[in-house]
Amino acid sequence: MEPTVTQSPSRRRFLRSAATASVGPFLLPSGIRSAEVSPNERLAVGFIGVGKQSRGLMNGFLSDPRCVVVAVCDVDTNRREAEKRRADERQGNTDCAAYNDFREIVSREDIDAVCIATPDHWHAIPAIEAMTVGKDVYCEKPLTHNIHESVAIMAATEKHGRILQTGSQQRSSREFRVACELVRNGVIGDLQRCEVNFGGPGVPCDLPEEEMEPGLDWERWLGPAPERPYNSILSPRGVHDHFPRWRNYREYGGGMVTDWGAHHLDIVQWGLGKDGSGPVKVLPPEDGDGTKGAALIYEGDGGEIPVLHGGGIGVHFFGSKGEVQVARGRIALSLDGKTVAAKLENEGNLGEVLDRLESEHLANAAVRLYRSPGHVADFVDCVRSRKQPITSATVGARSAICCHLMNLAYYHGEKLDWDPAANQLAKGTGKAEWLGREYRGDWKV
Repeated sequence: MEPTVTQSPSRRRFLRSAATASVGPFLLPSGIRSAEVSPNERLAVGFIGVGKQSRGLMNGFLSDPRCVVVAVCDVDTNRREAEKRRADERQGNTDCAAYNDFREIVSREDIDAVCIATPDHWHAIPAIEAMTVGKDVYCEKPLTHNIHESVAIMAATEKHGRILQTGSQQRSSREFRVACELVRNGVIGDLQRCEVNFGGPGVPCDLPEEEMEPGLDWERWLGPAPERPYNSILSPRGVHDHFPRWRNYREYGGGMVTDWGAHHLDIVQWGLGKDGSGPVKVLPPEDGDGTKGAALIYEGDGGEIPVLHGGGIGVHFFGSKGEVQVARGRIALSLDGKTVAAKLENEGNLGEVLDRLESEHLANAAVRLYRSPGHVADFVDCVRSRKQPITSATVGARSAICCHLMNLAYYHGEKLDWDPAANQLAKGTGKAEWLGREYRGDWKV
């Protein structure tokens, strides 16, 4: 049963509208959605963190006539004001509020949902606070900065009965769904191993101090992370069109292991059918420069299934009868050593290849995976229906745990045993403090 929460008039109207919909997810062709949703029934959304990634997400919410963007928050004055202007221009008014403190958004009773696209070290705190007061959450990947936060977010989502969508949008792309259906339906036989291709782990931040222009609340940017002087690599000033490199540093992210790894290890979890579980071991690299070669070990029906970091085109599944490779815009199926269908590099048409794979190899599939209408649209559908979205808190948190475990193997150079049911290190390996972090000041999870 969903916990009782205080609901704003906007939320009551929105959910009352959902109650009159069919039992299935609320899906309408985009051309008629605007005619079906009155202004009083729209989902009121506030944005927390409005950099490059958020701009694309806001386009998705602004393009959905079931939504209205009513507030933005960012610690950089220029970004904050730019996104307020953009929301106002798209919506034809001046109603979008702009804040420096995310708590101003969370405390507003007329806001139904928040979209969080901050640096990773700022994901869990606003997400949990928003859910605690009855708001639903769309939060970028990786969902958390550490394993402790993953466990806390799963608990908060369940306790408060909220909908949370993690921004692991590859699950909303057809090529990844088809690849995982091929694996899950045994088209390549018994799964034997996987390879994933992305960059290395995070490194300690050693950037020098730089002079900072006015208009950035650096103390609030740091938040729960250790105090350190400003450097523009961490928070480039104003409106910029690149992904800042804070993600390379352990204090704020986890390198490419949590950045691209959050995408590709999420697909591994989906392909292995481990969304509610995870690996049972993690192995450090045997040699090399410490940026690849770590492995997650899963339990399979026929024995252990290793997932090796550092090979393949994105995600590469190896089975007893063949292989499936998949990355964005690319997919290939090989059986008995021969490629039977592929869209790799620039040749071929992806849609035609996917059509062929589905008609020739999945026509009578017993396992049918979640078919998303689009990542933002799926979130809005699920806020209305109260069904769990394609990358729910459980999916996002457990995929993030995979990334964090891999990073722990790199950071500490030790083999770790993992209990995915208890979300704890097992068999006396590792240290419990590795699962969390030291939180600065009043910020705690």
